[in-house]
Amino acid sequence: MKKHLIAGIIVLTLLVTTVGVSFAQDNPVTAELTLNGDSISINGNGVMVDGSRATITSAGTYRISGNLTDGQIVVDTEDEEVVTLILNGVDIQTSTTAPINIVNAEETVITLADNTENYVSDAATYVYENAGEDEPNAAIFSKDMLTFNGNGTLTVNGNYNDGIASKDTLTIASGVLIVNAVDDGIRGKDSLTVQSGTITVNAGGDGLKSDNDEDTTKGVIIVESGVINIISGGDAVQAETVVAIAGGEITLVAGGGSNSVIGEDDSAKGIKASVNITINGGILNIDSADDAVNSNASVVVNGGVFVISTGDDGLHADANLDINGGEINIAKSYEGIESAIIMVNGGNIHIVSSDDGLNVAGGTDNTGANAGPGRGGQPGRGQRPGQENFAATGNYFLYMNGGYIAITAAGDGVDVNGSIVMTGGTILVHGPTENMNGPLDYDGSFTMAGGFFVAAGSAGMVQAPDQSSTQNSVLIIFDSPVAVGTLIRVQSSDGTEILTFVPSKQYQSILISTPALVIGATYEVYLDGSSSGTIMDGLYQGGTYSAGSQYTSFTISNIVTQLGNRMR
Repeated sequence: MKKHLIAGIIVLTLLVTTVGVSFAQDNPVTAELTLNGDSISINGNGVMVDGSRATITSAGTYRISGNLTDGQIVVDTEDEEVVTLILNGVDIQTSTTAPINIVNAEETVITLADNTENYVSDAATYVYENAGEDEPNAAIFSKDMLTFNGNGTLTVNGNYNDGIASKDTLTIASGVLIVNAVDDGIRGKDSLTVQSGTITVNAGGDGLKSDNDEDTTKGVIIVESGVINIISGGDAVQAETVVAIAGGEITLVAGGGSNSVIGEDDSAKGIKASVNITINGGILNIDSADDAVNSNASVVVNGGVFVISTGDDGLHADANLDINGGEINIAKSYEGIESAIIMVNGGNIHIVSSDDGLNVAGGTDNTGANAGPGRGGQPGRGQRPGQENFAATGNYFLYMNGGYIAITAAGDGVDVNGSIVMTGGTILVHGPTENMNGPLDYDGSFTMAGGFFVAAGSAGMVQAPDQSSTQNSVLIIFDSPVAVGTLIRVQSSDGTEILTFVPSKQYQSILISTPALVIGATYEVYLDGSSSGTIMDGLYQGGTYSAGSQYTSFTISNIVTQLGNRMR
């Protein structure tokens, strides 16, 4: 709870204090800088020129145009006002260092002039004036606050290390940024905020990064809006503490995508943070070799549209994972959603997993601590390398209070190394088919107090809710497996529909819990037949049922009614 509170305060503070930066494009110009290949001409004040190097020494607005084949723009001022660099169609290259180096300034704003294309490329090897120096280390480098705005285009080629880096805060208010970097694409050490704009990053390391690990209020990434496309060798979005996403169209490909295999010690997650990830909106397409969304503490999803393919977990939090809304489609995963505590209050969730669909377990899932297909692991049941700390305990819970979850799993559909409390919502489980896995697997208790739960799959490890539940359930175990595509119908003796369902896999058991099951009432079970109702995720709603063959009938006489015997 304390981590949740701290993370919330950080995010709210940053969202409130983040304000749009005024455009300086029309402000009075302190000086015009014209780049002439190997020289620079100046019209105005506040600039010192030494050959192809210009040093801005005073706050003000500086309009820059032209090309430098081997030169540099330096900002070095003690003034407490803003330095604005208007890039008005520039191409700046250098053979020894960073083309734009902000050594000292209260704040620097780089404005991309309307309808202009600008290019900045650094050297593949830097030459430092003194031994032991390691800065600058990006094509655009700043030791202080740095902001981008305007409506032009800027292409940055970071051939040495990072593309754009600030050791303070970095804000992208608008503009089109295209960043290619051998290491990290865009890095704001204290914070990185995207207010709007179009950002494309191709990075050998991380895509967007904030890495201050010395102050718990820093190391934050905020995305308010904009279009973001990232291809990264490492994590696509990586924050030391908090990631907060309010909107935007975000496409992330990390580590070569979900079909790639990465090293045991590598991290190639879509979105990663140590303390908290909060997503309130936006459209997120994530294709990652490692987890799509990963926090060492908590993840909160309040909204947004997700399309996820991952070689490991879809959504992972070490401690708490809350889903209150949103459209989440995990089309490919090793495990779909994983945390020590999962609480679902809303949202529309679809999961396809080669192992467990929902996995409630304790421990950590850090870099190198998992072995899904993205790390060369194999689907199926059993403990994964690095999961030694994941164990059964009374401290692990799945709370299902609302929302909709449809799971297609090769491993356990719902696997809880603790207890389940369900008060509302819908869970549909398709699979597994192997008897060493189960559609439902829990180690503590399962209190069923409301909602709609259907789980069809193998019968070797089949379970049902506790007798201490307040909502009735029926568990049907068939004598032999039922062929894939076979409809099952449960109806009351007068023909009223309780369930019309077509599992997407072969099944030998089906668990049904619904408020419609009443003590003392008799129900009929049919196999095959057809329905004219509307089908979604195998579940029919409404329509008319044309009867197949009656399999059996039963009367609800207890909280859990079981038909047939569990496989041994």
